[in-house]
Amino acid sequence: MHNFKDLKFWQKSIDLSVLVYKITALFPNDEKFGLVSQLRRASVSIASNIAEGASRSSDKEFLYFLSISNGSAFEVETQLIIANKLSYINESDLTNVIGSVTEIQIMIYSFSNKIKEKIKQ
Repeated sequence: MHNFKDLKFWQKSIDLSVLVYKITALFPNDEKFGLVSQLRRASVSIASNIAEGASRSSDKEFLYFLSISNGSAFEVETQLIIANKLSYINESDLTNVIGSVTEIQIMIYSFSNKIKEKIKQ
C-alpha cells in the first residue's frame, strides 16, 4: 500500500483538475454537458484512480489503476486539443495545460515501470 498523498504525480493531478475546472468555466454554456463535463470527469479520474490504486493490497492491482489513470490523462489531452480546434481554449493555454498533462503521463509511466521491476524480483 502506498500513501497516495505523497506521490508527486497525484499532487500534480490534483492541480491539473483545478486548472481544467478553471479553463472549462470559460467554455460556452452549450458545452456544459459536452466537453466541460467530459474534461472535468476525465481530469478528476486521473487523481482518483491513483488514489484508489494506492489503496490496493498488491502492486499488480496498483498497476491496473495507474494504467486507467494514464488513459484518463490521454483522454484529457485529446479533449483539450478538440477544445482548441473549436476555439474554446487558446494556443497558449493549450500548450500550458498539455505540458502539465504530459508531465503527469511521464511520471505515471515511470512509476509504473518501477513497480513492474519490483514485481519481477
